[in-house]
Amino acid sequence: MPYGDTTRQVVGDVARVTAVETVERQVAASLAVPRFRVLLGSLFAAAAAMLLAVVGLLGVISHTVSRRTHELGVRRALGATGMEIVGLVVRHGMTLAALGIALGVFLAWGLTRLLASLLYEVEPTDPVTFAAVTLLLALVAAVAAYLPARRAMRIDPLEALQAD
Repeated sequence: MPYGDTTRQVVGDVARVTAVETVERQVAASLAVPRFRVLLGSLFAAAAAMLLAVVGLLGVISHTVSRRTHELGVRRALGATGMEIVGLVVRHGMTLAALGIALGVFLAWGLTRLLASLLYEVEPTDPVTFAAVTLLLALVAAVAAYLPARRAMRIDPLEALQAD
């Protein structure tokens, strides 16, 4: 065997040795695209869920305020301040949101057993995730309840009483 052939063989052997990857690295590389798709899907699902929560709560509270216009007008006529009206409406909205969040967390906690087999390197009952989602939903609910409450604060008592 000529001298050049063994050099090429040694260089080829070294090149093959440096191209060796760990199994973890190969698994990570093969899962990169599916993980990215799952991340995008999760972000879209979270955004859609937040949008539905805001629209739903905003609609319910707006409907409640429109149905209670007479009552809120009477409260204003009897001396309730605008901030008291806002507090009343926001408290009602947050009560509804708290019930919904509590029911959702309870159901999610119970359904995690079904999803546990689909998860990879993620705890199905991660308390940090549950707490973060709960706080985010509560914040979104507070904003969604505040918007109709501002409208309720501007109710003119005279117009509300004449409406009936």
